Amino acid sequence: MHRRQYLSAAGVSIVGLAGCSGSDSEPPVEATDDVSVGTVIDGLSHPWALAVLPDDFRFVVTERDMGRLSLIDREDGSRTQLSGVPDVDSAGQGGLLDVAPHPEFSTEPWLYLTYSAANDDGETTTQLSRGRLNREDNAIVDLEVLHRAEPFVDRSNHYGSRVTFGPDRMLYMTVGDRQFKDFGPDHVSQDLTNDLGTVLRFEPDGSIPEDNPFVDDSEARDGIYSYGLRNTQGLTVHPETGDLWASDHGERDGDELVIIEEGGNHGWPIAHYGCRYGTNTGVGDRPDERDDVVDPVYYWECGSGGFPPAGMTFYQGSHTAWQGDLFVGNLAGAYLGRFRVEGRQLEEIEPLLADEDWRIRDVVSPPDSDALFVAVDADAAPILRLEAP
Repeated sequence: MHRRQYLSAAGVSIVGLAGCSGSDSEPPVEATDDVSVGTVIDGLSHPWALAVLPDDFRFVVTERDMGRLSLIDREDGSRTQLSGVPDVDSAGQGGLLDVAPHPEFSTEPWLYLTYSAANDDGETTTQLSRGRLNREDNAIVDLEVLHRAEPFVDRSNHYGSRVTFGPDRMLYMTVGDRQFKDFGPDHVSQDLTNDLGTVLRFEPDGSIPEDNPFVDDSEARDGIYSYGLRNTQGLTVHPETGDLWASDHGERDGDELVIIEEGGNHGWPIAHYGCRYGTNTGVGDRPDERDDVVDPVYYWECGSGGFPPAGMTFYQGSHTAWQGDLFVGNLAGAYLGRFRVEGRQLEEIEPLLADEDWRIRDVVSPPDSDALFVAVDADAAPILRLEAP
């Protein structure tokens, strides 16, 4: 630790009171516990993802705009930059984005990377590659492209780009809708002939699993696992149920926490709780009024101020105060959201880091630690260590 400070959660501003998981939602409650906050490392350029190496006391960290991939020691903050990283297109919201280790990393030292990549015409897409971590040379070797989301688009936003392994040892990857505005049933997120606005599912080698829900549909992309999403920048697995949870950005508000369903249509933009930007006009129907879309487990309605969500994780340490809680980074709201989870019911409780004005990009809970580790999105940003009392 380079420094340590103590922040009191008592009296912090409570943000996102209008979020709800149903008509009887209760507002967040305050707590009086102190949380210790220390800096692991500082000076990173827009870190986008933290990943825990299963057999190493280090993180893998991506820096979006610089396209850098590094190993960072959790204890002393030392940093080792890796060579062999693929070229990325870092315009707009693009760059080097997520990273995930192979579930059998000790024997299969693959790192999976998602990033924005450009074609010869300057159009971009969300791309998935993997390479082996060579620790002796501090390098990524045997790099191979596994998937390029179709189609390439002439814009630089809404890449989605979270990637994680499920309990089935399959690789799940989110792709954003690239901010197409033709709201309605013909929107790209409702069109199964492209990858936009979806969660994709692959074997670890990038091949398509035979049991993917649309492999027998000649008019659908074989990699699609679920669809009807806008810009999914959080993805995590519930440690007890094995369900895949995601955070999805809304238009004007309408941000959501969802449980991804196999073959499910998550509604965007035919059903949504938000409004069109700059208006009070809703986008589509309310999801709870349609039985052909998957309703989110928690959402922020139009006019609530929203919760622009990023990375998310379930707490896996031994602190009883946080046991089973879901933590979600908030970007524009600049705090770490905390949610008590009972099955599919969520209650937003006191936020963390609410007084620091930090855009929270990612959060991880290593299974061998009682701490949470948080990536702040800024030009010269820290990785933080948070501990409950």
